[in-house]
Amino acid sequence: MGRHSLPDSQAAEGRRGHPSTRRRRRTVAIATLLVLAVATGTAVAAKGGLLSFSESCEGSAVHLSVVASPDIAPAVRSIAEQARADEVKADGRCLVVEVLARDAHKVAEALAAGDTEPGFQVWLPDFQVWLPDSELWLERAKGLGDGVPVSPSDSVASSPVALAMVPSASRALGWPRKTYTWAELVAGALGSDRVRLGAADPARSATGLLALAGIGASSARQGGDSDTRVAQTAKVLAERMSDGDAQVLETLARSTSGAEEGNPKRNQAVLISEQAAFTHNAEATGAGKLDLFYPEDGTPLLDYPYTLVNEARLSTAESRAALRFMNLLGDREAQATFAEHGFRAGDGSAKDSLVAAAGGRKPQPYAEPALQAASAEELQETLGMWTITVQSARLTTVVDASGSMATLVPGRNQSRMDVTKESLIQALDQFTPDDEIGLWEFATTLDGEKDYRRLMETKRLGDGAAGGGTHREKLTAAFAGLQPVPGGATGLYDTTLASYKEARSTYVKGKFNALVILTDGSNQDTDGISRGGLVTELKELVDPERPVPVIAIAVGPDADRDEVAEIARVTGGDGYEVSDPAEIQAVILQAIMAAGQNGRAAQE
Repeated sequence: MGRHSLPDSQAAEGRRGHPSTRRRRRTVAIATLLVLAVATGTAVAAKGGLLSFSESCEGSAVHLSVVASPDIAPAVRSIAEQARADEVKADGRCLVVEVLARDAHKVAEALAAGDTEPGFQVWLPDFQVWLPDSELWLERAKGLGDGVPVSPSDSVASSPVALAMVPSASRALGWPRKTYTWAELVAGALGSDRVRLGAADPARSATGLLALAGIGASSARQGGDSDTRVAQTAKVLAERMSDGDAQVLETLARSTSGAEEGNPKRNQAVLISEQAAFTHNAEATGAGKLDLFYPEDGTPLLDYPYTLVNEARLSTAESRAALRFMNLLGDREAQATFAEHGFRAGDGSAKDSLVAAAGGRKPQPYAEPALQAASAEELQETLGMWTITVQSARLTTVVDASGSMATLVPGRNQSRMDVTKESLIQALDQFTPDDEIGLWEFATTLDGEKDYRRLMETKRLGDGAAGGGTHREKLTAAFAGLQPVPGGATGLYDTTLASYKEARSTYVKGKFNALVILTDGSNQDTDGISRGGLVTELKELVDPERPVPVIAIAVGPDADRDEVAEIARVTGGDGYEVSDPAEIQAVILQAIMAAGQNGRAAQE
């Protein structure tokens, strides 16, 4: 299916092209099942006379359930209601579509967990189509590959992410004449005593995450110490963070009075979508309306991908209905409905009148091509950085030093241990001086009868170390000094229990506490505790008030991800698998984000 845009007759009136540079989504999966289903069903229906559109809908309706992001749900519901009123049919059966609004991050988490998620069938309805606000949630929904499968198609609508300001603040920064890059715009806003900037939690908001990624990419193009600048920006945003997109707008000054604009709890600027600003301005009056800055280095797009859920299990009728509704969302009338609700077409194009209603004005570059979509890896890194920045980390790193770590990595002239050390040292650069990190190593009978040895205490990276230097410098040297133990086997279970007990007993409130275990094999210590015994003990040790998730990373082809995942999940963590130790850095950031989200969800 191609992307849908407004008809040419409408495009002529003040329309500005905004070609998308995002990667095409996978449409083959939907087409394979749905087109075959429709082709087969059409032949049968024609033979049986089922395509008569004059039939009454009584008793012949086919039902489709759609879960949509709360911002687009009203528009989709309006289209669905009109389709029902018009008795739109899918292969001769009237189409009845139920549209439910659900936060995309909650749906993604439930789909990633699969049917094993506690309460999954209670809060999440039986639905066939998901319409999140961004394709980034599709990656989150995939999880570790154990969840409910999703099959995305193309965008039904879009909305750029921009910086909205109350008039007094926007005029102070030269709106609309002056334009900025993302990095310049945020620096200008944060550098002004009159502008307080708010955003939604990037872990729960596509708008917040895409904006933060855009700021990071823009800052990197400036050169210099961009990581530090982005981390500083993240810290400032975290101080004024809202749980979600709807809550962000509630933080704005409610009037132009000195008391309201001077209230330190009120924001003068917020990172939101154009559509959110459109909705806000439609209800606001006078100085309550927002002005939009569109960064000159490109705005990321919310892209609303039409997505089938558990495609292989859809019935033939559901498949036909899903295809019919997808096509319906792309027709002229539906696109007009989306525009009435402040959405651009799926390709990013829009009328000038829509942009003006949202608060955009020339020469702001609102008609420029969208910012190239950040990759899943880049977004994961951004989110990992956010998690670490918002809540300082306290991590104990436990590294397998068994003899098998001397094995050469295919395609490299380095051992597993050498590549692991390099990746850990690179990962260390992502942490701030306030983060606390320690180091253990393990192999059978490494320290007398013990399979483990603590090399570095878990403490602040910025703290001074005995003999001079900082803990970060000493830890870097300790990572570099790790060596495989000749003949040493993998003493995984005893080490996990001992390190977990210490991490739990030294828990620091207000920090993200976790245990990171890296191993290239399965447990080989037959004299130690069994897997069942370890799981039982961990269950008894876990304290919801003092969470210490285990992040277990299986390195190489000999490691057993299922084994480490079973152990880690008891603690609220999870197991991960990397074929190349060079991937460890990215996986650690991904795991920290996931474990941080799980911990936050558990507290709600």
